[in-house]
Amino acid sequence: MTTVGSGQAWTAQQSAYRVAVQRRVLTVLTAGQVLGGVGVGLGVAAGTLIARELSGSDTIGGLAQTSSVLGAALIAVPTARLAAGRGRRTALVFGYGAGTLGAVVAALAAALGSWGLFLAGLLFFGGASAAGYAARYSATDLSRPGHAARDLSIVVWASTGGSVLGPLLAGKTDAVGGHAGVYLLATAVFALAALGIFVGLRPDPLQVAHLGSSRGEIPPDRSLRTGMRVLRRSPSARVAVMAVAVSHTAMVALMSMTPVHLGHGGAGLGAVGVVISLHIAGMYAFSPLIGWLADQFGHVPVLVGGQVLLTLAAITAGLAAPGAVAQAAVGLVLLGLGWSCGIVAGSALLTESVPVDLRPSVQGLSDLLMNGGAALGGVTAGAVVAALSYPALSALLLLLVLPMGTLLLFARRIPGP
Repeated sequence: MTTVGSGQAWTAQQSAYRVAVQRRVLTVLTAGQVLGGVGVGLGVAAGTLIARELSGSDTIGGLAQTSSVLGAALIAVPTARLAAGRGRRTALVFGYGAGTLGAVVAALAAALGSWGLFLAGLLFFGGASAAGYAARYSATDLSRPGHAARDLSIVVWASTGGSVLGPLLAGKTDAVGGHAGVYLLATAVFALAALGIFVGLRPDPLQVAHLGSSRGEIPPDRSLRTGMRVLRRSPSARVAVMAVAVSHTAMVALMSMTPVHLGHGGAGLGAVGVVISLHIAGMYAFSPLIGWLADQFGHVPVLVGGQVLLTLAAITAGLAAPGAVAQAAVGLVLLGLGWSCGIVAGSALLTESVPVDLRPSVQGLSDLLMNGGAALGGVTAGAVVAALSYPALSALLLLLVLPMGTLLLFARRIPGP
């Protein structure tokens, strides 16, 4: 049988089969992202304010988003191992299942008034984010050569509706069912996402991607150590991982403390929900265009553009007064657009830089570093805002983004995949 890996010849039969499976895969992943986006959006909008209210501390409030991101980082590891050993379907169900458990614990903690238990619940809640990030890679397993960014961006774009709706629902759900009601709703949508993936993601895209191998099945489990060896050998993969990590860290750090900054100016959950919804729209709504640009003009130019947008976001949001909801919204929309450029173009570059049988381990390592860096960024953001100010946080982010942008300007000299 002719090998069907990226860049190799396909038989007509294999090609038709892969196209049909890919169409189903994108449909199922899209539906899962919509549901998962609602739950994650609920947590993003409400988590910081609820943690601050339960604890009476801005620092603890900032730890809410950090806990969720740290959970996503930790759960990315078993998710990647499951993908490598048992396929994408099992891995995504595991991630959404962890998110469901976390939402139940967070709802219980909100009802009991325990901020410690609430943060513990958010660790598992981050599993839904880990599943959402892993889903973007699932969309590329069967991509045609040169189309990885576009396929990946479709799944990222699918989060738009749910992620925008989630924060808007947070205020209404909180008013009707209290803080616990927000996370009970998240429980329901995560469970539906897990069920949809379990039923619909058949055949598994990663297994189909290996139909042309001598084994005809998913290769044995790969460790993150394998991913590190691959990164050492591939300069383009290293650049991709760094760009993804920096983009995500900058986004989480600034976004996580914006609700607290607005709260200092008297903004309520409703106003914060609108700002976060606009931010999430910036993250996801234009991702198909960004994916097309990355495939058409190259991944690195789009990554450079992303760093420029992140720079503008830090300046715009950092100069916003606590009550300046409109200016903060503009800054967070720019922040979302910069993040989208980094995640779409960086993830596609990483995928196309690595052989298909090694992708799960490298992708898992990338998500671990991405979310681990963001968790550290969230902790740092809370400490900086508590000790100094929100504008100081924005200035600090420039020290992260500007060097990455400079490195990318020289990335054209780095050997490609």
